[in-house]
Amino acid sequence: MRDIQNVDLNLLKALDALLDERNVTRAAARLSLTQPAMSGMLTRLRESFNDPLFVRSQRGIVPTQRALDLASPVKQILANITALLTPAEFDPLNAKMTLTIAATDYALQAIAVPFLLELKNRAPQIRVALLPIENRQLPTQFERGEIDLGLLTTLNSPPNLHARRLYDEEYVCVMRSDHPAARKPLTLDEFCTLEHALFSYTGGGFSGVTDEALARIGRQRQVMLSVKSFLVMANVLRASDLIAVVPKRLVDNLEGLAIQPTPVTVTGFTKIAAWHERTHQDPAHRWIRELLFELFAID
Repeated sequence: MRDIQNVDLNLLKALDALLDERNVTRAAARLSLTQPAMSGMLTRLRESFNDPLFVRSQRGIVPTQRALDLASPVKQILANITALLTPAEFDPLNAKMTLTIAATDYALQAIAVPFLLELKNRAPQIRVALLPIENRQLPTQFERGEIDLGLLTTLNSPPNLHARRLYDEEYVCVMRSDHPAARKPLTLDEFCTLEHALFSYTGGGFSGVTDEALARIGRQRQVMLSVKSFLVMANVLRASDLIAVVPKRLVDNLEGLAIQPTPVTVTGFTKIAAWHERTHQDPAHRWIRELLFELFAID
């Protein structure tokens, strides 16, 4: 096989079988071939290597020195090819890699933090980089491999990505535990009269989905504070009379805060995990996604 472009791997498999079996009939059976087909492959092997390779004997065939010299290299080549075609097994306990996740401030709190704690328990040597969401850059970042996993919504997920729904989020009204308004359900009038803090995903905004819901019924509220960090908002709410409408998962089980239903229907959102085709079949990334789904996917 002097020209690698003409290499037929099936011929190498036939040569390996012939070297092991030293019998054309048994070699043919091993490869699920007919004896004439195997004899034809032996003819092609002889032409390719310019050597008889095997000579007849009373017990079958005997390899020439050239064939014996080829035995070890051929087995190694076939083993290497098999290894290339066999999916690598992922061992989370010993895996060393870097995982890059893009997430909003909300997703960092509601998903990334508890996910990372469990990931650390099961795959302690995986490093994680958390990046902010930059909607315009997302498609390019996924394509270049700068992001492995995105914790997104159906509205900001780029097209042509693999995605799976995690859960549907709802909005609630939150305030400090001893706030006067925490004693009974809020009326719409009270809700509009009280001063509000707004969780602005892009930063600096004073209007959001709650204001859109109020506008549809001809009402408005007083938004006096806009913050991009939920940690800052939670501390402000605990120390003031401000109230806020926030995703429920952000405030579940937080000390010092009281939760009430919103007196106006505020449309929630669906949280999804998204990833690129380049990591879709990768064993490590598949394991990581399955862990995420185990922890958060509702369906």
